[in-house]
Amino acid sequence: MDFRLLFLLILAMQNVCLQNVGGRVHYHKKQGSKSSPAYSPPPGDGESGSPVVPSEPYPYPNVPVGSSPSVFDVTSFGAVGDCSTDDTAAFMAAWKAACGVESAVVLVPADLTFTITSTIFSGPCKSGLVFQVDGMLVPPNGPDCWPESDSKRQWLVFYRLDGMTLNGTGVIEGYGQKWWELPCKPHRGPNGSTLRGPCESPALIRFFMSSNVRVSGLRIQNSPQFHMKFDGCEGVTIEKLSISSPQNSPNTDGIHIQDTRSVGIYDSMIANGDDCISIGPGCMDVEINGVSCDHSHGISIGSLGVQNSQACVSNITVRNAMIRNSDNGVRIKTWQGGSGSVTGITFSDIQMENTSNSIIIDQYYCLSKACRNQTSAVYLSGVSYSNIKGTYNNLRTPPIHFACSDTVPCTNITMSEVELLPAQGQLVDDPFCWNAYGAQQTPTIPPIDCLLDGFPQSLSAEAALGCS
Repeated sequence: MDFRLLFLLILAMQNVCLQNVGGRVHYHKKQGSKSSPAYSPPPGDGESGSPVVPSEPYPYPNVPVGSSPSVFDVTSFGAVGDCSTDDTAAFMAAWKAACGVESAVVLVPADLTFTITSTIFSGPCKSGLVFQVDGMLVPPNGPDCWPESDSKRQWLVFYRLDGMTLNGTGVIEGYGQKWWELPCKPHRGPNGSTLRGPCESPALIRFFMSSNVRVSGLRIQNSPQFHMKFDGCEGVTIEKLSISSPQNSPNTDGIHIQDTRSVGIYDSMIANGDDCISIGPGCMDVEINGVSCDHSHGISIGSLGVQNSQACVSNITVRNAMIRNSDNGVRIKTWQGGSGSVTGITFSDIQMENTSNSIIIDQYYCLSKACRNQTSAVYLSGVSYSNIKGTYNNLRTPPIHFACSDTVPCTNITMSEVELLPAQGQLVDDPFCWNAYGAQQTPTIPPIDCLLDGFPQSLSAEAALGCS
């Protein structure tokens, strides 16, 4: 073929490609042909199977003109973003393409609302992967719209990833209202009672078996259950998040971590209907700094030791926190019959406003009246409370409550510069202590004169057996 003719033919083809790229191409899935993404069972749920790891990513031709070759805009893969079209397939295609590229960005663009179903974004992927949400991400609206074949325990799952970032200026909306209204959900009954039953609802965002993860900048709201969950992870940084749901939304923990170590949670605002931050078994080296909690159940370690399980938690620091209008302030809760230990816990520089139970250790945690007394318990030692000040609103019970196990006492509790005053009415100056050993290092309000001195002679050397 004449080379001049070949050159003209190539030029013509390039012009056609540029014209196609200039407009946005949408790919609509046929109704009724949705395929369910693979489901990764949470640890201990009794189901088998693992998420499908994507194969080597393939090149996709429709990257917008002017964007970096490493930016994978989901609209270029067919996502519509009209709040009703199922964009799951387009998100998975963009993820698959980005997964094999160094420092790639999966971009969810601003000013659009994308609906996707329960999805697992699997690794391993090349380093530096960013999932950037500048628009809005939503699930199907309520349990009636949830595909039968999809997991009802999780929505967005990030699995087996190293060095990934989830960030952006957008919103991840959970459409939780219809889930909260299910009759099997726990609700506040009359006279402070609780009505509950078994119920499956999805955690909004889950990181599972991942490392060196960073989450920042997003607004996450109205989750059906936990807003964010990290399990089996190491090296997690969370900063500058806004997490919100109504005060009466059940089981909507803001951030929950379990079997996870080396965690930093910084400069975030959380207002929700359950624990602001909850720390489960298997966690160590956790720092929480600069967090604000509103109308929540406070910052909790636990619950631990459920169904006679072992729980090991160590080196947890909470400082520079504000806790407002909450059922609890800082809490450690364990079930009777558990084993293991909670050690090296520091709560410092915390301001409380209008909390009910400001400082609490509860080793008799139970969700019903049917829990029986058991002799084993998770061992608590080395818990420090310093510079904790503010107001409480419960005039029937003291703001400081240390209910330790009958057989496994709490040891080495220290209190300094604690000043808790009633928001109104008279001071409740009778803190509760049971089998709690420790010291009041400075005068406190109310005075903590119920801590036992020294160290219990009866403490078993096997109290923390199995925790290193």
